[in-house]
Amino acid sequence: MIRISFRQGMLLGFAVIVVLLGGAALQSWLVVERLVEQSRQTSEQAIELTAEIQELGERTVDLERSARQYLVLKDPQFRQRFDEHLTQSLALVDRLDARAGEPLSSLLGGWRMVAGALRSGLEQKIGKAELAPLLARLVELNGLIKQAGQRWIEAQNNRVLKELDVNRQQLGMQIALALGGAVLAAIAMGWWLVRPVRQLEQAISRLGASRFDEAVQVGGPVDLRRLGKRLDWLRQRLAELETDRERALRHVSHELKTPLTALKEGVALLREEVPGPLAGNQREVVDILQHNVAGLQQQIESLLSLNAAAFEARRLQIERVNLNKLIAGVVQRRDLHIQSRHLKVLVETPDESHAMLDAEKMAVVLDNLLSNAIDFSPECGEIRLLATHADSCWRFECIDQGPGVAVEDRQRIFDPFVQGQRQAPAQRRGSGVGLSIVRELVRAMGGTVVLQAEGEGAHFCVELPDDQ
Repeated sequence: MIRISFRQGMLLGFAVIVVLLGGAALQSWLVVERLVEQSRQTSEQAIELTAEIQELGERTVDLERSARQYLVLKDPQFRQRFDEHLTQSLALVDRLDARAGEPLSSLLGGWRMVAGALRSGLEQKIGKAELAPLLARLVELNGLIKQAGQRWIEAQNNRVLKELDVNRQQLGMQIALALGGAVLAAIAMGWWLVRPVRQLEQAISRLGASRFDEAVQVGGPVDLRRLGKRLDWLRQRLAELETDRERALRHVSHELKTPLTALKEGVALLREEVPGPLAGNQREVVDILQHNVAGLQQQIESLLSLNAAAFEARRLQIERVNLNKLIAGVVQRRDLHIQSRHLKVLVETPDESHAMLDAEKMAVVLDNLLSNAIDFSPECGEIRLLATHADSCWRFECIDQGPGVAVEDRQRIFDPFVQGQRQAPAQRRGSGVGLSIVRELVRAMGGTVVLQAEGEGAHFCVELPDDQ
């Protein structure tokens, strides 16, 4: 089996197109050159034929004048002049006969016969009255020869025009076939070369979205197939690394939670003074231990949540979702939190809006954004949740009136365990993984999440492709 590389395939495709179009152009040029040459030759023949017929007419006048002068004066010089004119005329007749052939041959033959009869009459010294019909016949034959010459020229022109029309049709067919072949070659080359490139693009997109369950299969040129195999090897390696990472996180979390539980119980016993009463400074140390144990437990739970979100991000369940119900459900779940801060949440969505997305993951995304907005909004503030459709994508926005995100934190606000420098007005127990979970889930759905820089407060924007 012949294996062709991407470069060889492109060169072969372009060579086929060049050969087809170049061949059609060369054939057109050769036909035009041949027709131009035929037209030039026909024009030259027509000019020469017309000139010779005209010269024959002039020689005939000279013959008639010499013959009449000889009959009247009987001077041998006029007879000699007659013979010279007759010889030149016969030479012209021979050239005309060789050049035009039919339909001039019969008329030229008649001209020779009449000229021969006229010579014989002069040699026999017949009367003027007997020679007059012969001279008149020569004049008549000259007129007929002139008309026949015109018909011959018209026939040659018609032949050239007919051949031009035939060649025009043939050239049109050849050009159409060449263009069709070039288009087919371009389509075949595009299908053969673009299809594996698209497969590579899709494979890279799946790898970027941490979807390692589908094997990478690339067809087409041998070098692209080889690249597909390397990508599949990379997929397997990344899947192994992801599995090892998840396993390590589970083991580490489990190993930390076991002694942490014992430590938490021990601190609780100390705080309850089960071993004995505590002094003031001892109780202060126990409070510090209890606070840090609670913080450590929250960090471990956040780490487990982030790991679970990364795992769930690879398991999409795309379905038709009513956005009004989805956003209303998210707001309802945070209703107590909203009321405790005396906040107002404004929801703006298109009427009867439906989108193809993973409802569970989108609810988690909106819940995390709304939770942050509630924590950072001032008392009696306002939060806006917007859903709009434009440019074949869905756009979800969460806007609050809080302190916003510091400039130095904008680039890393989506990194795990990053909480930013600006503090929330209300006490909160966050670990800094909420926005990381949002980014993981949004990427899994093929979208993007960004922090808008304009305006006051925090303005998060999520864009998802419309798969309807």
